[in-house]
Amino acid sequence: MSQHVFKRAGFLVAAVGVAGLLGTGAASAHVTANVYGPQPTKGGYAAIVFRVPSEEKDPITTTKVAVDFKADYGIGSVRTKPIPGWTAQVTKSKLPTPITKDNGTQITEAVTAVTWTAQPGSELKATDYQEFSVSFGPLPTNVDQVEFPAHQTYSDGKVVDWNQATPPGGEEPEHPAPVVKLAAKSEGDEHGMAANTATTTGEHTEAAAASDNTARWLGGAGLLVGAIGLGVGAGATIRARKATAKSGGNS
Repeated sequence: MSQHVFKRAGFLVAAVGVAGLLGTGAASAHVTANVYGPQPTKGGYAAIVFRVPSEEKDPITTTKVAVDFKADYGIGSVRTKPIPGWTAQVTKSKLPTPITKDNGTQITEAVTAVTWTAQPGSELKATDYQEFSVSFGPLPTNVDQVEFPAHQTYSDGKVVDWNQATPPGGEEPEHPAPVVKLAAKSEGDEHGMAANTATTTGEHTEAAAASDNTARWLGGAGLLVGAIGLGVGAGATIRARKATAKSGGNS
């Protein structure tokens, strides 16, 4: 019975470890935009991660990554997550014609780019990838997905543009633009109903993701501690039985 419990506990602990490794495995072969938390809704706010692999051979490294935000999306607010060794710059541009959002807010100046630049010693090597997290909004309501053309600069001066559109049902191009699909805004959805929720929503999404990660780690740690506890208990039982048998033999 004890051996069966130990084997099962060991299997679960190993499974948790493997899952963690798979979650942080090799990056895709191109720049991608991955949803961080709930699927963004039209008119709402989003938290996503741009995953950027460095593909050139040593000693060439990735030194800068720029992501374009289309002006007609009317993204009024963007927040970036700090990355050690990298600096982020948000670029805003004056709109020729103000964009009125569902909540009545007029966007006269929209975010048009976010650029991350590596400090000396923090460049991405050939086997590296980095994840650049952003939260932003409000999202447009007249499109089903948002595209973010990206530009990857290497230490030799080469710039790779990830800006090709993927046709519906068609084959993915060589340098596809990162894309995030938008869910339809459900009845009573408050996302995007107040301009001041831009930062709050991003923070709540990141907090939820962090809480989920913490819970997983605590669950794995608890399982490991439980397995150790079973081992200690089993050892104590065996010692007690030996002591009893020895005492009975001496009486």
